[in-house]
Amino acid sequence: MNKDYNSLFTPWKINNLEIKNRIVMTSMGGTSIFGWMELHHFDKEAANFLLEKAKNNVGLILPGIAPIRNIMGGQWLYKNKKAFRDLKVFMEEFHKTGAKLFVQLTAGMGRSFSVNHVMELMVTNKVVGTLAKPFLNMDRLTASASPNPNRWSDKAPSRELTIKEIEEMVYAFGQTAKMCLEAGVDGVEVHAVHEGYLLDQFTMKYTNQRTDKYGGSFENRYRFPVEIVQEIKKECGEDYPVSVRYSIVSKTKGFREGALPGEDYVEVGRDMEESEKAAKHLQDAGYDMLNADNGTYDAWYWAHPPMYMPQNTNLADCEHIKKFVDIPVVAAGRMEPHVAAKSIAEGKLDGLGVARQFLADPEWVTKLMANKESDIMPCICCHNGCFTMASYKGASNDQDLGDAIHMARCALNPHTMQTKKYKIVKAKKPITVAIIGGGIGGMETARVAAMRGHDVTIYEKSDKLGGIFIAAASPSFKEKDRELIEWYKKEIRTLKISVKYNREVTDFSKITADKIVIATGSVPRNFKVKGVEKSIEACEYLLETKEVGETVIVIGGGLTGCEIAYDLYLKGKKPVIIEMKNDLIAVKGVCLANSSYLRDFFKLNKVPVYLETRLEEVTDDGVVAIDKDGNKLEIKGDSVIMSVGYVPAPVACDNKKAKLVGDCKAVGNLRTVIWGAWDIAMKL
Repeated sequence: MNKDYNSLFTPWKINNLEIKNRIVMTSMGGTSIFGWMELHHFDKEAANFLLEKAKNNVGLILPGIAPIRNIMGGQWLYKNKKAFRDLKVFMEEFHKTGAKLFVQLTAGMGRSFSVNHVMELMVTNKVVGTLAKPFLNMDRLTASASPNPNRWSDKAPSRELTIKEIEEMVYAFGQTAKMCLEAGVDGVEVHAVHEGYLLDQFTMKYTNQRTDKYGGSFENRYRFPVEIVQEIKKECGEDYPVSVRYSIVSKTKGFREGALPGEDYVEVGRDMEESEKAAKHLQDAGYDMLNADNGTYDAWYWAHPPMYMPQNTNLADCEHIKKFVDIPVVAAGRMEPHVAAKSIAEGKLDGLGVARQFLADPEWVTKLMANKESDIMPCICCHNGCFTMASYKGASNDQDLGDAIHMARCALNPHTMQTKKYKIVKAKKPITVAIIGGGIGGMETARVAAMRGHDVTIYEKSDKLGGIFIAAASPSFKEKDRELIEWYKKEIRTLKISVKYNREVTDFSKITADKIVIATGSVPRNFKVKGVEKSIEACEYLLETKEVGETVIVIGGGLTGCEIAYDLYLKGKKPVIIEMKNDLIAVKGVCLANSSYLRDFFKLNKVPVYLETRLEEVTDDGVVAIDKDGNKLEIKGDSVIMSVGYVPAPVACDNKKAKLVGDCKAVGNLRTVIWGAWDIAMKL
């Protein structure tokens, strides 16, 4: 192991509990040991996921949030005796690994509860709401510290929680923690004075306008989380470790308004001055650790940093807050192991918090210890599998039900939390497989087929692997995408998959293989407007085959177009965005944490954005466009980039048994490409 990581593998204590190393797998929705949007039960898929991480040298594991009360049905968790009996059996097996586990208990989401259009109907239609109430009580689920607007929907405002409801929850925390203790769980984490969840809504002035003992003064606003830890300690004893998920600074300007890194703004939530006081207050109340980062759901990109956020996003604030407490502080948020190791060695931090990297590669800690960093599949911060909670103008949480129920899956690794569906099974009869195209879809199909024992050859028309993803990975902020391409290349070499470069296949009679898979990707959509030949296609810009001027008009405000505009701005150019829809990135599958960062960035930096506007003509000095009212706009610019989407481009093949995979079948994202590759490769 690289000596720079030595401090990560030293023991430490939370209260009197010793943890074998400083690596903490922080909670992720969907990895809940008691299930997620289901009735409380011992969840075997989550248990297998957690046990796998424990076997791969993680020191402390925090499963996904366990609501103290069922989201569906509303039953109290502590009353489900069978779930805790099953948990006790699991903990006996879990402890054989030497890892420790804290169950993360949550009071709920309050105004941050992710409301979708079906839930809106439950709120706005009394008949539907009454019928649904025994299963999904929206009035209870969205209740907050005070009457507040929901983060996702104007149609589902929050009412104020009653004191009786608060007292019931405090009691439930104590009883549930006691059940965890009796089941052999090493500690609990209270979720959360963090990210604008329910407890955090009580602590912050902009979401708490109460005039009773839970509102007003600093002590009153923090009373709810204080009473919770006191109740847990009363039931479980002072030595039972209790961590708190904690946002150091809210980074929030107002409802649905986040503050970007380096932005000069007025904090409406918890600023650093209050946080210094709050951290000590929580410690003195009985909390034994701060599991820390920043942000709220209004500034979601701090707690769920996309690739646009800097690496080690929250480290400086975590190191600062440690000066004000005597309990351990764990930092999370695009953390790099070598940076965390240095901070720990210098006594500025106690633990490295990592979440979604475990979804992409469950063995990454073991590989790090074995000095095999290049074998680690990187998390690229896309949220396309783990957190597809999309939102844009006219849509609340535009997320498929399957994704809402089954979170914590991974775009890059279908096996994660789907072990029954996606698994490597050795082929009974190995065959020869020809893959036409060496992009991500082709490489993933080849990789899975080879792991199953097949003899695979990739035919790639260019001199390199990666396909269109090479262009997608080119911006400066896509360093993890570039790492992913290199990871694939290494996998292809390791598995001894033959690659025929500069081989564009047009005559399949010359391909001798038992099975053929077409993975030839897509081509730019042909956008027929006057003067389009004067424009630059998105990939031409990304691959730098054509230069652009100072002011650049980007046609298309989807994810690719917005990332191009962001890249242009970082390079000192002046981007202008023209989009036909009523919002930027108005599509399913792109997490609000990602899309809201870009929208906020363009707003802050005054990037001109023309919504509900269509391109009429590309001219020598810009474009002519038509707005929603039919007005003609002449927008000046030095260059025009077309980012209006792609269409499948499968190569013609007379072999009727040939399979299509990736964008040549249907244009999507990495998740659709990679999961589709597994669907094909598992059946070869």
